[in-house]
Amino acid sequence: MSKFGVMVMGPAGAGKSTFCASLITHLQLNRRSAFYVNLDPAAESFEHQPDLDIKDLISVEDVMEEMGLGPNGGLIYCFEFLMENLDFLTESLDSLTEEYLIIFDMPGQIELYTHVPILPALVKFLTQPGNLDIRLCAAYLLEGTFLVDRPKFFAGSLSAMSAMMMLEVPHLNILSKMDLVNKQMRKKDIKKFLTPDTSLLEDDPVDIARRKAGEEVDNQSGDPQDKNSLMSGATFKRLNMAVAGLLESFSMVNYLKLDCTNEDSVQAILSYIDDCIQYHEAQEPRELADEEYEEDE
Repeated sequence: MSKFGVMVMGPAGAGKSTFCASLITHLQLNRRSAFYVNLDPAAESFEHQPDLDIKDLISVEDVMEEMGLGPNGGLIYCFEFLMENLDFLTESLDSLTEEYLIIFDMPGQIELYTHVPILPALVKFLTQPGNLDIRLCAAYLLEGTFLVDRPKFFAGSLSAMSAMMMLEVPHLNILSKMDLVNKQMRKKDIKKFLTPDTSLLEDDPVDIARRKAGEEVDNQSGDPQDKNSLMSGATFKRLNMAVAGLLESFSMVNYLKLDCTNEDSVQAILSYIDDCIQYHEAQEPRELADEEYEEDE
């Protein structure tokens, strides 16, 4: 019998644990069962206590102390150790029924989602028939406040696409903390970011303001030690255009909006998760109310 799960991923500070807590609360209010798995060996506090915690197997603190590794190396070692002790997962998850949504709260180390092959191996184990046979969906969170810094937004989107190609499971990209962004940007401007393309860089307000001020955009002869010069010059802009063009050519990355303070927003994301994992065969994803997408006059 298949099980159902969602792997909540993304860079540090994206709001993964907050989303997991909001999702669990929403499931409980709607009389659905959740099984919370913490796979972040450096996590310290939780709003909902995990049903299964990797720190009961191994923790980053212990690895750093005993192996002399740094935080990043310690986290990679923890996942390598987990892959050698997969019974830790099997013993707790094998007995779960299809009534549960298994929520995997992942660490924020970006290497795990871009080029280190540990997560693809873990996902294969979790989803493979004959093992746990979990219908798994990946939810990649990117902090919504990145929208005000377009180069940072495209860098995060490139990481999201890398995760999609690495893991090869149904995948949702989510802009988190939208309650903060809604106070800074108009709704019609936010809507442009849901499907990233090069036009977002062509009308970047920062570049427009600099051109109006008559500032020079070519930093070919600038001081290589001057960070501000490098991050605002022509070379940096060409790099960002190349990244945006790559995302546009693959046309894989689209975003949903998440506001964890809004129960309707959490429900909308849950409906997309349910659709990806086919939790209800006839259920369609629930769109937010039309007024969420109305353009300001």
